[in-house]
Amino acid sequence: MPGAAPASAAPATTTYRSTLGPVTATLTFRGAYPESHGAVLTISAAGRVTYRRAVTSKFCGNLCWPQAADYGGSSNPLQVVRLGPGAPDVILGLYSGGAHCCTIDEIYAPVRTSSPSTSRSYRATEVFFGDPGAQLRTLPGAKWPVLVTADDSFAYAFTDYAGSGLPIKILRFTNGHVVDVTRQYRHLISLDAQSWLHAFYAQASTHYDDSVGIIAAWVADEYLLGRARSAQAFLRTELRAGHLHSALDPQETGAHFIAQLTKFLRQRGY
Repeated sequence: MPGAAPASAAPATTTYRSTLGPVTATLTFRGAYPESHGAVLTISAAGRVTYRRAVTSKFCGNLCWPQAADYGGSSNPLQVVRLGPGAPDVILGLYSGGAHCCTIDEIYAPVRTSSPSTSRSYRATEVFFGDPGAQLRTLPGAKWPVLVTADDSFAYAFTDYAGSGLPIKILRFTNGHVVDVTRQYRHLISLDAQSWLHAFYAQASTHYDDSVGIIAAWVADEYLLGRARSAQAFLRTELRAGHLHSALDPQETGAHFIAQLTKFLRQRGY
């Protein structure tokens, strides 16, 4: 009689923790990428549990992979930080899987409750970044950190992903909401614009064969700086020079690209 088959080993459990002051966040999940499951987030204050729930996202359900956010070089996907006055917030970085997609931050902000046994609970806000992800940075002159990322809506908008430029985007989390504060940081916008313009001119050696995605990011930055008119004049100059091309659609005219980009920027609040 053959012996019984050995029982398969239970998936290993991984635990991450992060602490700031009296607040400790703990993440546990089983398995390994890309088949991790059962993620649970627990938040406690002074040793008392105030939040414990399964981790879910509207982008990847309960199958999101915990991914370290680029916050100070830590490999921990979990960070307890102060994004504003009051008790600390908790940030959990997630990854949905897939090509060029998708990074997500779940921000858990403390809220008052009416329960006499629990002075605070936490409410989750989901921030979708797409491919670029975000850095948590305290910028010069600012008291609280912001999320520095890029506008993922430009990906594939005018050419393929490799040729797409993504202009800078800066977000602040305040009062349970994510607010776009990019225009407040003109120096960073200017640096970003310079990098895209340099990349555009670098394409001269290839006769600007896939230039529209790169210059679109520069134009977006110029719009943020209040220089829409001069940006449009530059586009017309490059159109006459024959420098506006898309590898995704070589037959598309530069004039059509300018019209498409202008509409795109207007629709997205640039």
